[in-house]
This record gives sequence, structure tokens and C-alpha cells, in this order.
Amino acid sequence: MQFVDQVHIHVRGGSGGKGAVAFRREKFVPKGGPAGGDGGDGGSVVLTVDSGLSTLLDFRYKNEYFAPSGESGANKDRYGHAGANLVLKVPPGTQVFDADGGGLLADLRLPGESFVAAPGGKGGRGNIHFATPTDRAPRKSEPGLPGEERRLRLDLKLLADVGLLGFPNVGKSSLIARISAARPKIADYPFTTLVPNLGMVRLSGERSFVVADVPGLIEGAHRGAGLGDRFLRHLERTRVLVHLLEVSAAPGRTPLRDFLALTRELKLYDPELASRPQIVVLNKLDIPEVSGRYARLARPFKTRGIPLLAISAATGEGVGPLLEAVWKELTRLARE
Repeated sequence: MQFVDQVHIHVRGGSGGKGAVAFRREKFVPKGGPAGGDGGDGGSVVLTVDSGLSTLLDFRYKNEYFAPSGESGANKDRYGHAGANLVLKVPPGTQVFDADGGGLLADLRLPGESFVAAPGGKGGRGNIHFATPTDRAPRKSEPGLPGEERRLRLDLKLLADVGLLGFPNVGKSSLIARISAARPKIADYPFTTLVPNLGMVRLSGERSFVVADVPGLIEGAHRGAGLGDRFLRHLERTRVLVHLLEVSAAPGRTPLRDFLALTRELKLYDPELASRPQIVVLNKLDIPEVSGRYARLARPFKTRGIPLLAISAATGEGVGPLLEAVWKELTRLARE
């Protein structure tokens, strides 16, 4: 399924039906009065969260949504039917913005949570409401009011407890595939992962948490280099960051420099995001060169007060202790 995390849509509530002008004409009722009913209210456009969705793909191919109008009133005091609401399903984590310069209108996170994006217009009153002692046969009614019309921007921010970040090809996809049922594409070329991946991690004792693999982070990500500016926002919902590192053959790159470079990108994008707890991990421990240099690579992190864990996403070595460390951090944050 194609991952789409931002769309623009045009929504409009239905117009209210017009009130009727009618009079009673029953036999044996010589002084029949007004009998025009009210128009029905227009339907509203409603956004509601569906936990089974993970993308805004449906809105990519259709971007105009108009709710039905209410019916007009009729004689014999009959009211028009209200227009049915038009319900649009969105994934958890969808934010709704006014596309014409307005701010955030709604932040839809929980299954079943709803937001009326475009209320329908109220139906007009029929002439039964306008009779007075001096005008017992009024010939006036009200038109229905138009529904509200809006242009909206929908932004999807993934809901996850833990965010995996790191330079391309450090093994984020391999790790999420090992610790969850997620099956992202895994290859040895840069930017293999073009969309975020979500996975549910299950530990002993019925413990679980959701992890997101966020792709496209390199130096300059906050300005749009790589795919960073598009996907950094998916880290905003996370509570703990797992920073995955590798021993790169690229000149000038070391695990410490990579860590400092991406930490700087987080600060430039959102200082609050950079202040969240980070667990720093060296991957590819199954490679002899990495395992042999681990103690020396960990030393500069230790001098900065940062523990450097070591794992192999390929073999699973060290992954258990990493997940326990993540759970411990999530538990600590939950108590605060």
C-alpha cells in the first residue's frame, strides 16, 4: 500500500431545505390555517478515526467531499428529511488544518474520535411558525442556510512509543523486522526505506510497545536534504528515540560524528524533540571489525555520559537487552 501522509481536500456541508408555504384545506375546516413544514437540516462532513487505516491514500485520488442537502418542507405540517452526514475515515494521528491560513482544527488520535469538518446548514422554517393574531394566513417561509465550506490540509503523524533513527543503511529496517511483524524492504543501497514502518514489539509478561522506523535522515534533514523534512515530523509523537549507529567505510564518518550530526538535526528541527530520551546503539556486531573495535568506539560516548549498547540486527545478539532498556525508559516516563 502506498504511504501518503499529507493531502489537501475541499469539504462542504449540505444546505438546509427551504421551509414550505402551505395551508390546510380539509373538508369541514372552513378557516384552515398555515400548514407549511420546515426544511430538513443539511448533512455535515465528519472525519472519524479508523484504527485499521495507516495512510491518507484514499484522499489522494478524490479531494472534494460534499454532504447531501436537507429536503424542503411540505404541506400538512410535514418536515423535510435531514441530509445524511458524510463520514470520512482517517488513520489515527491525523491532524486537520485550515488550508487557507488557519491553524490546527483537530488532532485525531483515538479510534472512533470524530471532528465535524463542515457543518450542514440549518433548514428553513415553514409558514406554520409565522402566524400571528393579525396575520393568520402568512405567506412567508425561510430558505435553508448553506452548509459550511472549507479547504483542509490533513497531516498524518504516526503514533508510536519509540522512534528508530539513524543514517541510511545502519540497519533500522533489519531491526524492526527482527523485533516485530513488520516486513520492510531491506537492501544495501541508500534510501532503501522510503516510507515509515510501524511495528508492534511484544515482550514477556504481556508487555508491548509500538516502534516506528523513520527513513531519510542525513545531515541537512531539517532543511529537506534526503527525505528528512518529510519524515522528521513522524518522530514528534514518540516518547523514546533509539539512535542506531554503524562503523561506516565512508571517509570522515564515525559513530560519534553520526550521532552528533543527527542530534544537531533534531535540535534544528525541534529542540523539544532533541531533548527526549535517547538510547544509543551500535549495530552490526556480527562483523568482526565492529565487535573488535566496540570498546574503543564506546569510549568517547562514555566520556559524554552516554551508554553505547551494541547489537546485531542480523543475528539478534544484544537485541533482548536493548528492548528491556527501551521498556525501562518507557516505564520511567509513564511514572513521571
